[in-house]
Amino acid sequence: MQKGSASRIEIPASAWDSDETREILRRRDFAGLFAIAIKYGASQVRIGAVAELGQPAVNAILHGKRSIADLNVIERVAAGFGLPDHARMQLGLAPRDTASPTGDHDGEHEEQTTELTGRLDAAATIDATTIMVLHTDTDNLRYLDRKLGGPAIADKMRAQMTQIERAHHHAVRHGIRTRLAHLLAETSSLAGWQAINTLALNDAWTHYERAKAAAYEAEDPALLAYVSGEQAYVLIELGRPAEATELLHHVHAQHRTRLPARMRTWLSAAKAEAAAVLGDETACRHALDQTTALLPEGDGEPEMPYLFINAHHVARWRGNCLVRFGDPDTAEDLRSALAGMDGSYNRAESGVRCDLGHALLAAGKPEDAQPHIHRAQQLATMTGSRRQRRRITELAKAVNRALGH
Repeated sequence: MQKGSASRIEIPASAWDSDETREILRRRDFAGLFAIAIKYGASQVRIGAVAELGQPAVNAILHGKRSIADLNVIERVAAGFGLPDHARMQLGLAPRDTASPTGDHDGEHEEQTTELTGRLDAAATIDATTIMVLHTDTDNLRYLDRKLGGPAIADKMRAQMTQIERAHHHAVRHGIRTRLAHLLAETSSLAGWQAINTLALNDAWTHYERAKAAAYEAEDPALLAYVSGEQAYVLIELGRPAEATELLHHVHAQHRTRLPARMRTWLSAAKAEAAAVLGDETACRHALDQTTALLPEGDGEPEMPYLFINAHHVARWRGNCLVRFGDPDTAEDLRSALAGMDGSYNRAESGVRCDLGHALLAAGKPEDAQPHIHRAQQLATMTGSRRQRRRITELAKAVNRALGH
């Protein structure tokens, strides 16, 4: 008997034939797939059992806080839900009828041909104006992300990713395909940063791998350096700062002669942060000095809409790094960073206030840290940043100990 067959979830064969279900399978939308199972009487516990995931993971997937990328898990879901061959193929899995790898479904073959033709025709209509609109949509998502947080725009992000990825996969004209690859890299990188902030680190890694592949195809060294550098933050959050440092130095060495000053500034700041986590104050200060020396005027470059770094951002980075070493000037750097915020960087402000709370605690002023902790908690909750909430909780405990609570 096939593993898991005794507890297989019974779903009518007709359920796999609707257009909506086909789209769920093609997108690998496991929240939608789990919802189908629930519709036919399966509980979250039972879904977790057949997929060997556990109920908490199923709940997280249903609420868009986690996804599934591991092929073994996908295979278990397909087996546990009893997917017929044509549904397995739509999910990107091989059919079980190995004697006839395509399942020998003439109707299915005709449907696939029609579907592919339709998607190629749709991609052929994409022009420069369409790509500009898609770019604008991603820029708007960036703004909403830093103001409201990733969880608030999860549905919009999924829709944007699906649209761009499908267009890119079916674009034939080289110029259009290259520009779509560029946009796919930018959007995947944004999704990766959102996943880091919700501590969905496996999802974040997957997003960055997609972003790197797209950046390679786009032949843009600055974009490739950026998405590779951001991936280093997954390693930092995993408690692997030495590997993050190695990755950042490799990215800088490989691309530095082809990178604009603002990108080199950002990479230096990222290296400083990794060095601070490692506890290497000398390397951290050297990287921060490089960051200040390299910083060009202005906030960003039109050709790099994904990168914002100015003097206030550098002050924020200095504060975040040097607070770890008890630097007396840290609080001033962080106050400068706060002063430069325009009210749209809510998640970042949460981090700055957390760092400022640490600086005030180190200066022997735990009572002055409390209002910053309170505001940081509000902003972290509003933006759904588990990453910041974890840091703030640790700081609040330290402040309470210092106050004798």
